[in-house]
Amino acid sequence: MAKRVKPRKGQKHQNLPQNWKFIFLEQLAETSNVTKAAAECGAMTSYVYKHRREDPDFRRKWNAALLEGYEHLEMETLERLRFGTKSGDPKFDIPNALRLLAAHKESAAREKARRGKRDRATVLASLNAKLDKMRERRAAAERLLADDTANTRAKHDGN
Repeated sequence: MAKRVKPRKGQKHQNLPQNWKFIFLEQLAETSNVTKAAAECGAMTSYVYKHRREDPDFRRKWNAALLEGYEHLEMETLERLRFGTKSGDPKFDIPNALRLLAAHKESAAREKARRGKRDRATVLASLNAKLDKMRERRAAAERLLADDTANTRAKHDGN
């Protein structure tokens, strides 16, 4: 881990480690806390927010890191609700964790939906393939029904 560098107000961030984005995103995924993640990499929070506004790739990775952090908090909260805490565990504020999960539920859902998106052509091809299979099954069922009806008539006429 790179050494933490506390920037002074007005500093231009020339002392940031070269991998500051990586450090920031790792800490954001671990803590879901922008202020702590920025401090860990030596950046001011205003700098990382500015960078997020200006860099779409960084914004995408930021959203993914927050989703990961949200999922970690969700699992940790669930574990503590189900099994309680063990002696020696750090203090865990369950009511506050539940409030955070509720507050970020929509942004996490948006990120999950974005990850699951497929392009329009792929979706249409999938739907058309399903429709083709349904048409084939219907045609086969109609043939079977027609054959069965013809066999029943033949038996009836033969008697």
